[in-house]
Amino acid sequence: MNQTEIVNIFTKKTLALTFVLSAAAMAFAQEKAGVTGMIVNKNNQPVPYASVTFSNKTNKSLSDAALTDEKGQYKLELAPGNYDITVEAIDYKKSIVNKSITGPGNIGALSIQPEATTTLDGKTQEIQGVVITAAATKPYKVELDKRTYDPSQDIVSKGGNLQDVLSNVPSVSVDTDGTVSMRGSSNVKFLINGKPSALLGIDDGANALQSIPADQIDRIEVITNPSSKFEASGTAGILNIILKKNKKTGFNGSVTGTLGYLPQTALNTNLSWRKGKFTWFLNGGGGYRESKNTSRNDAWFNSGVNKETHNESISKSKNDNYNASAGLTFDITDKTSLNASGTVRTFDSDSEGNINYFDYPFAGADVFRQRSSIGNGNNLAFQGDFGLDHKFDDKGQNLSLSLSVQRNRSNNDSDIYDTKDGIFQLQDFVNQHTVNKSVIAKADYELPIGENSKIEAGYRLDANNNDYDNQVMQSTAANPALAYLGQYTYGANYKEMFNAFYVQFKSKIGKLGYQIGLRDEMSKVDVDYLNRDGDAVNKSKNYNNLFPSVFLSYEIAKDNQFLVNYSRRIDRPRSFFLIPNPNYSDNQNLFDGNIDLNPSYVDSYEVGYSISKKNFTINPTLYYRHSTDDVKMLVYDEDVPYTDANGVQQVLTSFHTKPINLGNDDRYGLDLNFNWDATKWLKFLGNVDLFGYKTTGVYFDPTIMDKPTSFEGKGFSTRARLTSTFKIDKTFSFQIQGFYRGGQKTESIDRKDMYAVNFGASKTIWKGNGTLSFNIQDIFNTRSMQSTAYGPNYTRDSYMQWQPRQFALSLTYRFKQGEKVEQPKKKKDINANESGDDQQGPM
Repeated sequence: MNQTEIVNIFTKKTLALTFVLSAAAMAFAQEKAGVTGMIVNKNNQPVPYASVTFSNKTNKSLSDAALTDEKGQYKLELAPGNYDITVEAIDYKKSIVNKSITGPGNIGALSIQPEATTTLDGKTQEIQGVVITAAATKPYKVELDKRTYDPSQDIVSKGGNLQDVLSNVPSVSVDTDGTVSMRGSSNVKFLINGKPSALLGIDDGANALQSIPADQIDRIEVITNPSSKFEASGTAGILNIILKKNKKTGFNGSVTGTLGYLPQTALNTNLSWRKGKFTWFLNGGGGYRESKNTSRNDAWFNSGVNKETHNESISKSKNDNYNASAGLTFDITDKTSLNASGTVRTFDSDSEGNINYFDYPFAGADVFRQRSSIGNGNNLAFQGDFGLDHKFDDKGQNLSLSLSVQRNRSNNDSDIYDTKDGIFQLQDFVNQHTVNKSVIAKADYELPIGENSKIEAGYRLDANNNDYDNQVMQSTAANPALAYLGQYTYGANYKEMFNAFYVQFKSKIGKLGYQIGLRDEMSKVDVDYLNRDGDAVNKSKNYNNLFPSVFLSYEIAKDNQFLVNYSRRIDRPRSFFLIPNPNYSDNQNLFDGNIDLNPSYVDSYEVGYSISKKNFTINPTLYYRHSTDDVKMLVYDEDVPYTDANGVQQVLTSFHTKPINLGNDDRYGLDLNFNWDATKWLKFLGNVDLFGYKTTGVYFDPTIMDKPTSFEGKGFSTRARLTSTFKIDKTFSFQIQGFYRGGQKTESIDRKDMYAVNFGASKTIWKGNGTLSFNIQDIFNTRSMQSTAYGPNYTRDSYMQWQPRQFALSLTYRFKQGEKVEQPKKKKDINANESGDDQQGPM
């Protein structure tokens, strides 16, 4: 190539670039004019927060849009030209008019017409709005990496709590003791508003779930196979509980009161105030609830002293819980906002229980023992959240920073009295004190690339500190003076520090959308333990793992797509799983920690199909989950000699439960979710999970066992739920819900089937400002767990019912002043069939 050709090419490129830059400069150099206007309804009343879009007919780059303020007015800067003006507002018909902008000034008022379902004055009819709006909202939505459940249509959980709501969520199952599982696995990670929360306590189980009112839950995100953006813990998946934040101007709120049996009362309120750049909210309430727990264990031994042991335990508790949340959001600019919120929750309980033991020894008289206990507990949790959200531009480049500071304190005391054939044997005093402190810091960044691609990256720090102080004192007939049980009296500190980084890339090629991501988590765990007998443990564990994820979607047609995904997850042991002898409440059923317990890892695969039409949504998903170093619960028996009140040497047989890493666990199946509006008055929401399982592993420890325990097993099982909603008229609906969980069997345990039926009814009153609801949980009183365990030396049948049949009546009153604010539309996620949510960085 000669010098002349190089000069010609350079000249042409320079002239072309000069032409493009000049055209752009001319476009931007056009003097813009300040344009104002107003949007009104047919009665010439202002319409606040309407969307007004000016589309330039000759140059789309000159188009712009604005929202009207509280007085229906708007203003923006426009270049002179011919524009199509599109006006949209909730409860109003879309309107398009043409105007020529020649210079600055007021273009006057534009009028829009109400929808057919509104009244003559353009305001929504409240009595219809409550019913019709709920009916039009689909309760279950499918997105690329999650499924969103809206509990607003759950009549059977009205006036209840989070545990009641979760019992209705597709793909989720709640056992009678409050254990939550997804697709047969209980290793579920809970988040509240995208973050772990002190509100759920430290391993509080059902008590924590019962302390969050159903009225404060906006939606639940079911994430069966989380992407790299989410934390990697929780091999079964993540349940993200999104609490309500009102999006209306002015002062708005609702109050819900509940009465029920077993005796329960509750009063909860949601209040908000929004004006200008400030949004305040206040949620709070409290309640009283009584619970009844019945369990039975019947064991037959083929070695040792005892031939048979039968026991029945009935415990009753009275619980008080109170909660309050307050928050503020301040819009510094149109692109930057600050938010801060604080939450306090208390949970107090008083309980009493009786355990009756019937022992049938090989020789001598039968023995009847009774263990009575009185206990009380107090839990106080606090959480403070702070955040900064900044939009760099209107193309989707965003930065979100957040900090969460949490503290949870729990005290539990028990006084236990043990007799044999009516004669005093021993008395135990148990005090358990636990404090958890956590700090979570996050940064999430999104950068769009062109129209179809986006990069997401972020960092997360988790610092947790758990302090345990456990004291057990005992007096016996032979030694009446109180003395510490050194093995169970201990102090322990558990620290964990996680640093996580993630990056993922989203894009779309034609109808194929894809998302690939990688997460790196570096974790360190320290455990310090010392009991009164002088047994000490000081151990550190370090892990550094990579967790990839791949998500694919192929859009066959609108709202009709295939979904394929893969992710790798980790199951980290709970803190009290690692602490030796963490719990003492029953000397015949003991839990032993395992300091050598390691995480297990899961590779999860899903192939799904989603079709969403006006009257129905169907989402079948085939899944396979392979777990290595699976955590299994080893149960073994131990004979402990003791001297009774008559000075006779006796033997007490206790059952120990201990978590261990052993073998693999494979799960595969079909998870089918659907909702179908069969008619205007009949709707169905259903979930069917057909799954197979295969577990491997044989464990033997000669120091505690005579022969090995096998966890080998395979089989097929079913879980199903169907909710039918009948709409009698515009103000009255009722629901019938059925649940079934099939049995599962391995060589070590045989779990029986379980089913339950619930009923709910809802009536809109007071011109739409009130709702009266009634429900019955477990109509036929069948919701109980039954199983048979097979150990090296025994066979044991177990039965447990956490709560018997319950009734509840609730009344909700809504008072409102403002209209809903339509949030500015986000750039559509090209890999999802739904828009984004309010969650700030779910990392």
